[in-house]
Amino acid sequence: MTAEPSAAGRLRELLAGSEVVRLPGVHDAVSAGLAAAAGARGVHLSGAAVSAVDLGLPDLGFVHGTDIARRAASLVPALAGVPVLADADTGYGNALQARHTARSYAAAGIAGLHLEDQVAPKRCGHLGGKEVVGAEEAAARVAAAVASGTDLVVVARTDALSVLGREEAVTRCRAFAEAGADAVFVEGAGVADLHAVAEALAADGRPLPQVYNRSEAGGPVEAGPDDATLAAAGVRLVIHPVSALLAAADAVRRSYAAILADGHAGEVPRMSWPELTGLVGLPGLLRDEQTYAHR
Repeated sequence: MTAEPSAAGRLRELLAGSEVVRLPGVHDAVSAGLAAAAGARGVHLSGAAVSAVDLGLPDLGFVHGTDIARRAASLVPALAGVPVLADADTGYGNALQARHTARSYAAAGIAGLHLEDQVAPKRCGHLGGKEVVGAEEAAARVAAAVASGTDLVVVARTDALSVLGREEAVTRCRAFAEAGADAVFVEGAGVADLHAVAEALAADGRPLPQVYNRSEAGGPVEAGPDDATLAAAGVRLVIHPVSALLAAADAVRRSYAAILADGHAGEVPRMSWPELTGLVGLPGLLRDEQTYAHR
């Protein structure tokens, strides 16, 4: 009998495919269950989302890998095997810390991580004032995560494009490929940037899939390249880190406003109570309760 692939193996299968796969952002067990029910083939766990939900703070380096691993451990069971690609920011230190982060993420059930080259404390990739470490240090973080013994998918991200330009971003992606990364991720990349990376990696004999970020943090997400354009440029995964969190926050805001104004949530769209309890497994647990009930 052939063994089922691991979560990391399933994520690698998505990267090895020929099509673009969209990874919606999840931030708790309910959103994870909803993503799985919707048919997501993979999901994304954002550091910015964890910072907002767990700490009530913006994405300015307050969140740590332990926060993300703890949040992941609480939502992975609701995904029923759907793999999680999680934000690992800078690895939270040097190469040794990056290796430790990979191990703690794997223990939490995460399938893959993306690791960036910003200095610590980092900033949201869409904010100004970013700084990046040297290319050698950035590649060392990636190499340490790859050598962590976890089999995690390692996506190497660079924020150098907006800081040092396309040539440096391409140079770093080449170094990440040499360090053993499974994929590369150029923050803020346009289609021309994606093609430049793909061509350079192919010329080196190390073609790698790319990850593309479609986040409201960078402005409206309705516009932008379509899947065919992204696939032709080497993109295989598109992350949507905060769309669901923003939608949920808006729904909660409208519900509170209605309750305080009218005494009830009224016409604010919302899931029914049976739908929610069904999502979190109440019917099955009630059946199990009867199975084990004292007779």
